[in-house]
Amino acid sequence: MYVWPCAVVLAQYLWFHRRKLPGKRVLEIGAGVSLPGIVAAKCGAEVILSDSEELPQCLENCWQSCRMNNLHGVRVLGLTWGQISPNLLFLPPVDIILASDVFFEPDDFEDVITTVYYLMEKNPCAQFWTTYQVRSGDWSIEALLYKWEMKAIHVPLWSFGADKEQLAGSSLPGRHTVEMMIISLARANYS
Repeated sequence: MYVWPCAVVLAQYLWFHRRKLPGKRVLEIGAGVSLPGIVAAKCGAEVILSDSEELPQCLENCWQSCRMNNLHGVRVLGLTWGQISPNLLFLPPVDIILASDVFFEPDDFEDVITTVYYLMEKNPCAQFWTTYQVRSGDWSIEALLYKWEMKAIHVPLWSFGADKEQLAGSSLPGRHTVEMMIISLARANYS
């Protein structure tokens, strides 16, 4: 299984903040091979991994990652961005929503944001920790964040030891700039 640089960076962020994770309720969306969710679970978080209901192989990849890491308490369920489903409606409370490289295809950006918004409406103090690869200067989620009344804090990769130079040396074609944001509801109160 190939692990994308965005997943590695998000996993590094989780590891850097591992002392804050025990007991946190974490949902990873678009989990794929689930590296960030697996790291969160290994650090003591209660984790749910999710990927598209329409792609059973992606869900099997989540299960396989759990088996390979001897994690039996992690739940795996299908959630399709932009769709209201029983799995989405009956999710338990979450503190942190994780996603690595879900802002891949611009046609999916609003579906991702609406799903995250729905989860944050149910969990107003939840944060959305996301990493993404910059693929085009024309692709941005800033307008969608404004539309859905969300705010983003950009997290410098150096602040948690991620090595931008190592990512730049990746053998993947194209640009390899990876960015990280923490997104929350604009009106959330963190007192």
